[in-house]
Parts: sequence; C-alpha cells; structure tokens
Amino acid sequence: MTSSPEHLDVLVIGAGISGIGAARYLLTERPGTTFAVLEAREVSGGTWDLFRYPGIRSDSDLHTFGYEFKPWTDPKAIASADKILDYLRDTSQEYGIEPHIRYSHRVLSAAWSSESARWTVQVERGDTGERFELTAGWIFGATGYYDYAEGFTPHFEGRERFAGEVVHPQAWPEDLDYAGKKVVVIGSGATAVTLVPSMVAGGAEHVTMLQRTPTYIMPVPSEDKLANGLSKVLGEERGYAVARRKNIAKQRLVWSFCQTFPKTARTLIRTVNAKALPEGFDVDTHFNPPYDPWDQRLCAVPDGDLFRSIREGRASVATDRIRTFTETGVLLESGEELAADVIVTATGLNLQLFGGVAISVDGVAMHAPDHVAYKGMMLSGVPNLAFAIGYTNSSWTLKVGLLCEQFCALLAHMDEHGYDACVPEAPAMETRPLLDFAAGYVQRAIDELPRQGTSGPWRMSMSYREDAKSVRGGAVIDEFLQFSRARVTETQPA
Repeated sequence: MTSSPEHLDVLVIGAGISGIGAARYLLTERPGTTFAVLEAREVSGGTWDLFRYPGIRSDSDLHTFGYEFKPWTDPKAIASADKILDYLRDTSQEYGIEPHIRYSHRVLSAAWSSESARWTVQVERGDTGERFELTAGWIFGATGYYDYAEGFTPHFEGRERFAGEVVHPQAWPEDLDYAGKKVVVIGSGATAVTLVPSMVAGGAEHVTMLQRTPTYIMPVPSEDKLANGLSKVLGEERGYAVARRKNIAKQRLVWSFCQTFPKTARTLIRTVNAKALPEGFDVDTHFNPPYDPWDQRLCAVPDGDLFRSIREGRASVATDRIRTFTETGVLLESGEELAADVIVTATGLNLQLFGGVAISVDGVAMHAPDHVAYKGMMLSGVPNLAFAIGYTNSSWTLKVGLLCEQFCALLAHMDEHGYDACVPEAPAMETRPLLDFAAGYVQRAIDELPRQGTSGPWRMSMSYREDAKSVRGGAVIDEFLQFSRARVTETQPA
C-alpha cells in the first residue's frame, strides 16, 4: 500500500523576506491553516544570505523595508546584510515560523487539477537527493524575481587573456584577497556603488568604477536621527510606526517630485553630487545620466561613502565602453587602459519568476507572457496561485505586506463560502509590460514576464497609499474573480 502525499492548505515557496512575512500573516490572520515554507537553500534569508560581496546592504531604509508588525530597532536605518539577516531570523523565531520552514527543499514543478482543485507539487531534497510529491490548495510564490543560480555577465572580448581574477558579486569567493591590489568594478548600479567604497575600506590600493552610462546617486544618512529619537520618546513600537509613516511619505514625495519635475530634480541631484565630489571633478560626464531621475532606481550611498572614497583619491570613475580585456586590465574604446589585478563584473542579475518552478494548469504548461497580473498578486487563468513582487520605486516589503493581507482576506472569503478554487479572468484589454522600469535586468527579461493592464486591478500599482486604501478599505472580491468547488466545472460567481 502507498500512502497519500502530504496535503497543505498553503505552500509558500522561499524563506526570504517575502516568505517569512507571508508565514507570519498566515499564522496570525489564518490560525488553523496548514502550511509549510519550502526553501531550496540550507538557510533562510534569501537575497540577504545569497550575496556575500563586501558591504552588501539595503538601499532602502529599514523602517519601511522592515515588516510593519516588527520594529526595526538598530540605530542604522541603512543596514548591512548581516543585520538584516539577524532581523529576519529573529522574526522567524519570535513568531513561531521556524518550525514551518523546510530547508534544502527545492520545488521542481507544480501541476494544477481543476477536478480536485489542488496543486500536485514535485519536490527535491538538496541534502539527500530524494524526490517526492505533496499537494496544496494554494501556492504562494515568495521567490522574488532574481535567478539565484547565476548573475548576468555580458560577453567581454579578450576575457580569457586577463591574468587576474574576474568575479561576479553573486558568486563572491570567500577567499578573494584584494588588499593592496588594483580593482576595476564594471557597473554603476546599487551593487557597484556599494562595492567601491567597501573595497577601498577593505584595503584595495585603488578601485575604479567603470560604467557605460552614469546612474543617479544620492548621499543619505545611514542613521535616521528623527526615527531614533521617536523610539526613545514614544517607545519602540509607536516610534517605529511614526517613523515608518514618515518615511513612506518621504519616499513617495521624492519619487513624485522626480516624475513631475524631472529637470529640476536632475539639477538638484547634480548640485548635491558636485558638492560631494572634489573641486573640478567632471560631474556631467560621470554623474549626469541621459535619462530622467527614477526612470531607473535612484542609488543611495550611506553617508556619501562613495564620494568620500573619490575625494580621498582611493577610487575613481571611468565612463566609457570596453574594447577588450588585456593581460593586465581593460582597454577602453577611448584608448585608455585601466590596470587591474581584480575585475568585478557588477553587471546585473537575471530575472526568473517563481524560482524556475515549472507550472501547469490541467496539463497545459503556463507561458507567463500569455497571462495578466491581477492586483499584482495573481495571474489571469491560473487558479490558486499567488506571488509577491514588491515596489520598484520604494521599499519592496511595503507591497509584500499588503499582498499578504489581501491573500489572507481572500482565503477567509473562500472558507466562508465553501469555495476551493479562485481564478482571475481577464477581459479583453490593452496590455503593457509587467514592470514599467528601464533597468537593464528588467528590460532583458521583459518579454518573458506576464503582462499588466492599464487600469483597475490589472494594473501593477506602484503606490503604497493607493494599494493600502484598496486592501484595507476596498472589497476583497470583484467581478473578475471566479470561484468554484472541487469536482465542479461550472464556475460560480461570488
């Protein structure tokens, strides 16, 4: 005799910041719901444990990047990965999430059956190699959208000629010794602007940030003195809540200002940069992008550490294209050669939805571009599948928290009415790319992602205020959601 596979009400994939958050909401809002968090790696933390390059940190303040339900108490608002990991793992212990996490459990595939109204999930254990299946009523994809297997590295002519080490930040060697060496960091995004001052502080002789196109970069205080003061006066929970609301408003104000007055925003950012850089520095070549602010994410540098490294002469910026790698460095199209002992390719990430899980519905493989996102958390035509993608214009976790609230409310509605399946059905409409974001890692994968509509629940909102009003004050269901019961083919309106 063979035993039936284990069945769960909800299967959460991923034990990073989204998965731990989803588990907490299930425990507090849905007591009695059976669920497990399957994590392919041996530890929790997701991105914050995967990346090990020097100086890795959040470029969002932790009063908004942290969970609404758990105060961030460290004085540093722009925090390093180790502190973020401690915060996540403390959350997991404090709320009883840890027993629900199953490590070294990689989800390979998920197949939906409309007849039984459940998912059959194939799982592989990384520690034993064992493969088995389980079933679930719902899947919550908390995998983010980065491919954890490898980052993006474009082809570089002559790379094999370079005699030194070439490393990508996503696969940082633990034993990499760059003390006293010349380093070239290729890239100008958040990773590059973090690496440059960190490698200077770590003893590199000189670090050059080599960029094809400049990025908007702004110095920010690593400590939020007002938030720290509020915690002392009001207590941790109330102080955190007020600081969080203040920073949400500040993020939105900055983004809206940049969108409404891009020329003025560009001028202000350039002025700040010029003051932070050495006298006579060519600001317009190296820190004046050809696009408007927030067409791509604004890079924050805590306490202006990147600018300080440049002022001290320990770091420099080169804006040019690479002709070829040489034995001793990089030859640029301008003819200049940058000497290097170590080259870091901070050239971006690869996107991957649902952690690479093969998803099918009634035997038909899901082709993501054929589906439209509903409320930023489900896909048209795909039953009982939720996912978490955070904001691109403010802290990721703000959106995830609201999605978890909406998800729990939807489960409650289904329980109340005895429904087993829920699927968004999209009307005929104009669609556009899922993410209106010009970053290279998004644009490279945009044709492989689902789509979004132009209005209503089919639009990927990037406004926390709008989303919070919809989730906390609006209806849980609408005419686009269709509900049914197991072994019933005719959908029933809510």
